[in-house]
Amino acid sequence: MRPKLIVMSILVSVMTFSGLQRAVGDEEIPKLFDPKTTVLENGLEVVVIEDHRAPVVTHMVWYKAGAADEAPLKSGIAHFLEHLMFKGTKTLKPGEFSKIVAKNGGQENAFTSQDYTAYYQNVSVDKLPLFMEMEADRMANLVLNDEAVGPELKVVLEERSQRTDNNPGGLFGEQFQAAQYLAHPYGTPVIGWRQELEKLTTQDAIDWYKKYYAPNNAILIVAGDVDAEEVFELAREHYGPIAAVDLPERKRVQEPPQLAKRVVEMKDKRVRQPSWRQSYLMPLDQKADAKNNRALEVLSEILGGGTTSRLYRGLVVTDKIASGAGAYFNSGNIDNSTFVFYGSPSSGHTLEEIEGAVHDIITDIQTNGVTDAELDRARRNLMAEAVYARDSVRGAANIFGASLANGETIDDIVNWPQHISEVTAEDVQKAANSMFDERRSVVGRLLPDTDES
Repeated sequence: MRPKLIVMSILVSVMTFSGLQRAVGDEEIPKLFDPKTTVLENGLEVVVIEDHRAPVVTHMVWYKAGAADEAPLKSGIAHFLEHLMFKGTKTLKPGEFSKIVAKNGGQENAFTSQDYTAYYQNVSVDKLPLFMEMEADRMANLVLNDEAVGPELKVVLEERSQRTDNNPGGLFGEQFQAAQYLAHPYGTPVIGWRQELEKLTTQDAIDWYKKYYAPNNAILIVAGDVDAEEVFELAREHYGPIAAVDLPERKRVQEPPQLAKRVVEMKDKRVRQPSWRQSYLMPLDQKADAKNNRALEVLSEILGGGTTSRLYRGLVVTDKIASGAGAYFNSGNIDNSTFVFYGSPSSGHTLEEIEGAVHDIITDIQTNGVTDAELDRARRNLMAEAVYARDSVRGAANIFGASLANGETIDDIVNWPQHISEVTAEDVQKAANSMFDERRSVVGRLLPDTDES
């Protein structure tokens, strides 16, 4: 999963898109949400987002540990434990957690990223105490043995086969990411390298669980038709008794300065449509600049935000050299972020034409900046997406969980619209000049293999 901070939800549910336009025009920018927060004595951070439109609730637990925190030779253990968390505890048999969720009409799932692992249930509000009790139970009382772990490892290996090993796009994505990060663990796939994944053991899973799955390394997010004080009491009842642990310092090998452009070219007989991408690496000092990050979010919308974006209009509509083209900014990483361009040529055109056209657009923005119309449209689009995200309580929970797990603060999230509204054309041009350095980029080309030998 590639979570992004730019899709937010607005506090005032009755706000319409036209209302948003008036607010932006009058510079009366609403804040996002009105979250209530507390921290339990054992260190668990609790965030409640009240939304009383329907009697439903999303209950999520986010652990601040992901694939990038794995030890050498143990790639895939974070995602593997995500699977194992659905096995039994001291009070629940293997698979019983999911059966109870289904029996009560709920939905559940989990996901792992480079920086966090999250678990959630969407249920009717009257079932919240039950699911909070069960989630707290597996935070502290997971039972792992060879009988449970062995078969699940085969499941994860098959998942890797289907999504990556048997998919040229998946294999190419791994190679591309590894070329972008020579030292940092972001270069290792979340699912893990197969040769390391095959060797994971029950003890590896137990060690990871004991090391990171603790209340002082977690964030509880509850969004929906609830009262914050009642949720806090439930959290104290169910999560409060769980003891905190001594957490390891979160130290990662950092990426050295990239001094040379890298090119990754892969051919595969299963490829029918060639594709191109280019990723630019952001230095950590720029990553720490919040204003620069907001400018890059706006720039991402200008360049790749749908059919009105510069890339789509230029390469697909006007020049007709591409069947598709876009860009996005990975704003959610804890460490070095990337800004990615991509495209596929239309019939009779080449990857080189796409790359040249993209570079012309980058150079034009670096030299001449963006227009007032582009800037205004991008800011409105981003905030319109925020309005539409309000339709899902899970969306609100996702925004807070991912952002807080990746080092953002409550103020960063709540005041996001104001920060976006303050981005100027000069900010965007400056961000483009600092971001798009060819020496800090990787170019990838995925091609059909026409060799008949």
